[in-house]
Amino acid sequence: MRQTVIKLSGLILMAVSFGLLGSPVQAAETWRLDDQGQWQQTAGSKDEEFLLRVAEVKKLVDMGQPQKVRDAAKRLKADFPEIAGADFNSFIEAEVLLARGKLTKAVKQYDTFLDDYPASPLRDAALEREFGIASDYLNGRKKQVLLIFWLNGFDEGVKMMEKISDRTGIADIAKRSLITVAQSYEKRHKYNEAYLKWSEVSSRWPTGQTGKDALLAMARTKYSSFRGPEYDGAGLISAKSYYENFKLRYPQEAQQMQTDEILSKIGEQMAEKQLGIAKYYERTGSIEPANMYYQMVVDNWPDTKAALSAREKLNQK
Repeated sequence: MRQTVIKLSGLILMAVSFGLLGSPVQAAETWRLDDQGQWQQTAGSKDEEFLLRVAEVKKLVDMGQPQKVRDAAKRLKADFPEIAGADFNSFIEAEVLLARGKLTKAVKQYDTFLDDYPASPLRDAALEREFGIASDYLNGRKKQVLLIFWLNGFDEGVKMMEKISDRTGIADIAKRSLITVAQSYEKRHKYNEAYLKWSEVSSRWPTGQTGKDALLAMARTKYSSFRGPEYDGAGLISAKSYYENFKLRYPQEAQQMQTDEILSKIGEQMAEKQLGIAKYYERTGSIEPANMYYQMVVDNWPDTKAALSAREKLNQK
């Protein structure tokens, strides 16, 4: 009977969660179906133990047990000497700091590890740790300063996410980092900052679902940045351009989200802004430029309420 090999997904997931796939140790237990139709373990009992012990270390870190983390790591190195090395020691030092709740020091140690051992199989684990800490800061976690003061950690979270994205280029974690920052800015109504991050996402991943989401987000944040007809209207112009581009590239999605209605509303607002400029000139006695702007409203946005008002003003001349 043909032999069939299965790798147990649960153990693979444990390895992924700790960032150890690609290490010298086999990442999953392997089984085969023998001639009698019975599953037989061909290799991996030691591998299974290794992965379980790795998961134990991670759990101890999450539980805030620094001494137990050190003890477990020491036993792990003794039982699996093939993983012992300077990179492992550096990573565990960061894990201990994290277990102690020393986030600032932990991040510095993770950075040191990443700088000193960029090819370590623990690299992904360190990056994920930093991503988790940065996410906490973006979600409101405070940053302790001088062991006394607790300050808003949002800006620190942004810097961490940007550093992760700089380290990892177009990897998935780089994408997640930039998107998380962009979304966090939007939640705080910092639309100009959000737009810049979405623009960066779009430049790195211009196609696929990410490219589509980024294009729509750029349109949304530019539109949201417009504060009213008395303010600068550059955001409206940009929003209009992005929404039109989205409609051209993704007509079905644009129809579902009623892009035409959004563009119509933008047109009304652009016309209202130009009408405000015309009225300003009229109030200051500059009749010629006032009439020019009134005519511009009529010509460019003929079906708007602003155009109706502009025609009435022009008819009075």
